[in-house]
Amino acid sequence: MFNWLAPVIVDAQCLDCFAGSGALGLEALSRYAAGATLIEMDRAVSQQLIKNLATLKAGNARVVNSNAMSFLAQKGTPHNIVFVDPPFRRGLLEETINLLEDNGWLADEALIYVESEVENGLPTVPANWSLHREKVAGQVAYRLYQREAQGESDAD
Repeated sequence: MFNWLAPVIVDAQCLDCFAGSGALGLEALSRYAAGATLIEMDRAVSQQLIKNLATLKAGNARVVNSNAMSFLAQKGTPHNIVFVDPPFRRGLLEETINLLEDNGWLADEALIYVESEVENGLPTVPANWSLHREKVAGQVAYRLYQREAQGESDAD
Protein backbone atom coordinates (compact mmCIF):
# COMPACT_ATOMS: atom_id res chain seq x y z
CA MET A 1 0.00 0.00 0.00
CA PHE A 2 2.76 2.46 0.75
CA ASN A 3 4.11 1.76 -2.73
CA TRP A 4 0.80 3.14 -3.99
CA LEU A 5 1.37 6.28 -1.91
CA ALA A 6 5.10 6.73 -2.57
CA PRO A 7 4.70 9.49 -5.20
CA VAL A 8 2.68 11.71 -2.87
CA ILE A 9 3.57 10.89 0.73
CA VAL A 10 6.56 13.24 1.09
CA ASP A 11 5.35 16.45 2.78
CA ALA A 12 1.77 15.13 3.06
CA GLN A 13 -0.47 15.73 6.04
CA CYS A 14 -1.85 12.34 7.10
CA LEU A 15 -4.82 11.32 9.21
CA ASP A 16 -5.15 7.82 10.69
CA CYS A 17 -8.79 7.49 11.75
CA PHE A 18 -8.50 4.25 13.74
CA ALA A 19 -4.84 4.24 14.72
CA GLY A 20 -4.59 1.10 16.86
CA SER A 21 -0.88 0.25 16.88
CA GLY A 22 -0.16 3.40 14.88
CA ALA A 23 1.53 1.38 12.14
CA LEU A 24 0.02 3.35 9.25
CA GLY A 25 0.72 6.80 10.68
CA LEU A 26 4.22 5.86 11.86
CA GLU A 27 5.08 4.36 8.48
CA ALA A 28 3.86 7.53 6.76
CA LEU A 29 6.13 9.60 9.00
CA SER A 30 9.08 7.31 8.27
CA ARG A 31 8.49 8.05 4.59
CA TYR A 32 8.73 11.81 5.19
CA ALA A 33 5.11 12.81 5.59
CA ALA A 34 5.00 16.35 6.97
CA GLY A 35 2.69 15.36 9.80
CA ALA A 36 0.27 12.78 11.09
CA THR A 37 -2.75 12.82 13.35
CA LEU A 38 -3.57 9.46 14.92
CA ILE A 39 -7.06 8.98 16.36
CA GLU A 40 -7.38 6.21 18.93
CA MET A 41 -10.28 5.65 21.33
CA ASP A 42 -8.56 3.33 23.82
CA ARG A 43 -6.78 5.41 26.48
CA ALA A 44 -4.01 2.88 27.20
CA VAL A 45 -3.30 2.44 23.49
CA SER A 46 -3.24 6.23 23.01
CA GLN A 47 -0.76 6.61 25.86
CA GLN A 48 1.47 3.95 24.31
CA LEU A 49 1.29 5.74 20.95
CA ILE A 50 2.36 8.99 22.62
CA LYS A 51 5.34 7.18 24.20
CA ASN A 52 6.26 5.61 20.86
CA LEU A 53 6.14 8.99 19.12
CA ALA A 54 8.35 10.50 21.84
CA THR A 55 10.84 7.64 21.49
CA LEU A 56 10.93 8.23 17.74
CA LYS A 57 11.18 12.00 18.28
CA ALA A 58 8.17 12.44 16.00
CA GLY A 59 7.28 16.00 16.91
CA ASN A 60 5.27 16.31 13.73
CA ALA A 61 2.64 13.85 14.96
CA ARG A 62 -0.15 14.00 17.49
CA VAL A 63 -2.38 11.44 19.11
CA VAL A 64 -6.04 12.22 19.68
CA ASN A 65 -7.63 10.03 22.38
CA SER A 66 -11.21 10.12 21.12
CA ASN A 67 -13.96 8.15 19.49
CA ALA A 68 -13.23 8.60 15.77
CA MET A 69 -16.87 9.30 14.91
CA SER A 70 -17.11 12.08 17.51
CA PHE A 71 -13.81 13.61 16.46
CA LEU A 72 -14.58 13.48 12.72
CA ALA A 73 -18.01 15.04 13.32
CA GLN A 74 -16.17 18.28 14.16
CA LYS A 75 -14.96 20.75 11.56
CA GLY A 76 -11.63 19.43 10.31
CA THR A 77 -8.48 20.64 8.64
CA PRO A 78 -7.66 19.20 5.20
CA HIS A 79 -5.36 16.19 4.96
CA ASN A 80 -3.65 14.84 1.83
CA ILE A 81 -3.68 11.18 2.86
CA VAL A 82 -6.26 9.53 5.10
CA PHE A 83 -6.18 5.98 6.45
CA VAL A 84 -9.56 4.39 7.19
CA ASP A 85 -9.23 0.94 8.75
CA PRO A 86 -12.13 0.67 11.20
CA PRO A 87 -12.78 -2.36 13.37
CA PHE A 88 -14.51 -4.91 11.18
CA ARG A 89 -18.19 -5.84 11.50
CA ARG A 90 -19.19 -2.70 13.35
CA GLY A 91 -20.71 -0.74 10.47
CA LEU A 92 -18.36 2.23 10.84
CA LEU A 93 -16.94 2.52 7.32
CA GLU A 94 -19.60 4.47 5.45
CA GLU A 95 -20.25 6.86 8.34
CA THR A 96 -16.51 7.54 8.55
CA ILE A 97 -16.35 8.22 4.81
CA ASN A 98 -19.26 10.67 5.03
CA LEU A 99 -17.81 12.50 8.03
CA LEU A 100 -14.46 12.91 6.27
CA GLU A 101 -16.10 14.34 3.17
CA ASP A 102 -18.69 16.52 4.90
CA ASN A 103 -16.55 18.12 7.61
CA GLY A 104 -13.48 19.39 5.77
CA TRP A 105 -10.99 16.63 6.61
CA LEU A 106 -9.96 16.05 2.98
CA ALA A 107 -7.74 18.22 0.82
CA ASP A 108 -8.48 18.54 -2.87
CA GLU A 109 -7.14 15.43 -4.59
CA ALA A 110 -6.70 13.68 -1.22
CA LEU A 111 -5.96 9.97 -1.26
CA ILE A 112 -8.10 7.84 1.04
CA TYR A 113 -6.87 4.34 1.89
CA VAL A 114 -9.68 2.03 3.02
CA GLU A 115 -9.49 -1.48 4.47
CA SER A 116 -12.75 -3.40 4.73
CA GLU A 117 -14.28 -6.84 4.73
CA VAL A 118 -14.52 -8.41 1.27
CA GLU A 119 -18.00 -9.71 2.13
CA ASN A 120 -19.37 -6.15 2.26
CA GLY A 121 -18.37 -5.30 -1.31
CA LEU A 122 -17.59 -1.77 -2.41
CA PRO A 123 -18.59 0.88 0.11
CA THR A 124 -20.78 3.76 -0.97
CA VAL A 125 -18.48 6.74 -1.45
CA PRO A 126 -19.11 10.38 -2.41
CA ALA A 127 -19.55 11.11 -6.11
CA ASN A 128 -16.28 13.06 -6.19
CA TRP A 129 -14.24 9.99 -5.12
CA SER A 130 -12.84 7.58 -7.68
CA LEU A 131 -11.35 4.16 -7.06
CA HIS A 132 -7.66 4.47 -7.89
CA ARG A 133 -6.31 1.02 -6.82
CA GLU A 134 -7.71 -2.14 -5.32
CA LYS A 135 -6.36 -5.41 -3.96
CA VAL A 136 -8.01 -8.32 -2.19
CA ALA A 137 -6.13 -10.68 0.13
CA GLY A 138 -8.16 -13.34 1.87
CA GLN A 139 -11.13 -11.69 3.56
CA VAL A 140 -9.73 -8.13 3.40
CA ALA A 141 -10.14 -5.59 0.60
CA TYR A 142 -7.58 -2.78 0.29
CA ARG A 143 -8.75 0.21 -1.73
CA LEU A 144 -7.23 3.56 -2.54
CA TYR A 145 -9.62 6.31 -3.54
CA GLN A 146 -8.78 9.74 -4.89
CA ARG A 147 -10.93 12.73 -4.16
CA GLU A 148 -11.60 15.02 -7.10
CA ALA A 149 -10.50 18.61 -6.65
CA GLN A 150 -13.35 20.95 -5.79
CA GLY A 151 -14.75 22.68 -8.86
CA GLU A 152 -13.06 20.25 -11.26
CA SER A 153 -16.30 18.57 -12.32
CA ASP A 154 -17.90 21.98 -12.91
CA ALA A 155 -15.19 22.85 -15.44
CA ASP A 156 -16.21 20.09 -17.85
